[in-house]
Amino acid sequence: MSFETVQSILSSSPVTFGTSGLRGLVSDLDYSVCYAVTSGFLEHGLQSRGIKQGSEIFFAHDLRPSSPDVAKAVADSIRDAGMVPVFCGTIPTPALALAGAKHNVPVIMITGSHIPFDRNGIKFFYPDGEMSKADEAPILSSQKIILMDQGKMDLPEAVSWPATLYVKRYIDSFSGLFEGLKIGHFQHSSVGRDLTAELLQALGAEVIVLERTKEFVPIDTEAVSQADRDKAIAWSTEHNLDLIFSTDGDGDRPLLADEKGFYFQGDLLGVFAARYLGAESVVTPVSSNSVVEQSGWFNNVVRTKIGSPYVIEGMTGEHSVVGYEANGGTLVGSDFSMLNGSIISKLPTRDALLPALATVALAKREKKKLSQLRDLLPSRFTCSDRVTNYPKTHSTKLIEELTNDSAKLSEFIAPFGRVASTDDTDGLRIKTTDMEIVHLRPSGNAPEFRVYVEAVSQERADTLLSLALKMIQNRAP
Repeated sequence: MSFETVQSILSSSPVTFGTSGLRGLVSDLDYSVCYAVTSGFLEHGLQSRGIKQGSEIFFAHDLRPSSPDVAKAVADSIRDAGMVPVFCGTIPTPALALAGAKHNVPVIMITGSHIPFDRNGIKFFYPDGEMSKADEAPILSSQKIILMDQGKMDLPEAVSWPATLYVKRYIDSFSGLFEGLKIGHFQHSSVGRDLTAELLQALGAEVIVLERTKEFVPIDTEAVSQADRDKAIAWSTEHNLDLIFSTDGDGDRPLLADEKGFYFQGDLLGVFAARYLGAESVVTPVSSNSVVEQSGWFNNVVRTKIGSPYVIEGMTGEHSVVGYEANGGTLVGSDFSMLNGSIISKLPTRDALLPALATVALAKREKKKLSQLRDLLPSRFTCSDRVTNYPKTHSTKLIEELTNDSAKLSEFIAPFGRVASTDDTDGLRIKTTDMEIVHLRPSGNAPEFRVYVEAVSQERADTLLSLALKMIQNRAP
């Protein structure tokens, strides 16, 4: 047995907080790190968030093979802090967050979301919502002394009511939405696959299960592979589907394809959801499609850095507000009344179900097919991808060079056009005189260099992205 402080354990670990939660290699997310960061989270909650000794703490995990061991360390840390671990099983992150909000307790989700298989992570929520960036420093610097005995007690028996609560939220508000529709459900290894299938059927759909896997598959809704795009088109034709639905690994980012099998850009789903709910204000990161301003649908649009904590911060104080990210994950910062008298309650964390359901509901209200919804908006198309195994030090250096040296910036952007303006809110977002956008940004979760582009056609956006990725790869160390 040994005694250490939370700070000493975390400061010697390469695991770091990213855009949403703690992330790192599975090999680095050992028992001591997971135990220590949970201990720091709970201590900070006791000191600043009104959490009391003896409180229940809800936790759950995704379907990654490494997640159960992380969950055991989290459960041990909760018990040793004098609190009660309540295991909610394998459910989506927004389902866990909703349960915590309803019962006014903190929640902890063990998930790596969409990042590669060899990584994992932990997301933390206080009763008032997702942990903010300002909460990170007190946790990392915690001087709480903990006893590391490598306990790994068995997980408690899982409770089922949080999943039921989450499904009911949408059955109440979207009853009968899918009557007469045939939906392809791309299940892969999403933690919410069974729960989602239950909901789709409860809303009247005939559900066709597509590609359920035993192995974990990291699906990134911001960078859908061409192979997955081709499969969606083939599935749509083979099964005569009205739409295809899927999510990322922890169920907080949507993937929706129309009746032709073409996937929507995630940020369009956020715009459609906000429109359907009747939001007056929208908050979204700087990387999202500029169509949100051009639509004229909203009184106020707030742009933030990339990451749900920044979106949540931007929603504070806004009335009738919806937030979303470029990945389609949609956050509700206000209660919204539905036509049938139900309420979509405030849930300031990313959710995959709401934007998909609201988009289908908007199409029905507008008497349009899903593929025709895009016609309601100006022609602005985005796409994104990443260069993997790209050291953050190198990507940061490149962005600094382009930001500080106008000649190098002009040389870099020459294949795309001439520089009209730049935005360094998060990374470097470059707008050309032809109103095209190339946005460069180091990932906050992994050694990846992300590239986002925007143009007047999908073909042009795809061309810009391919060119930008090649240019980045050519500069790889």
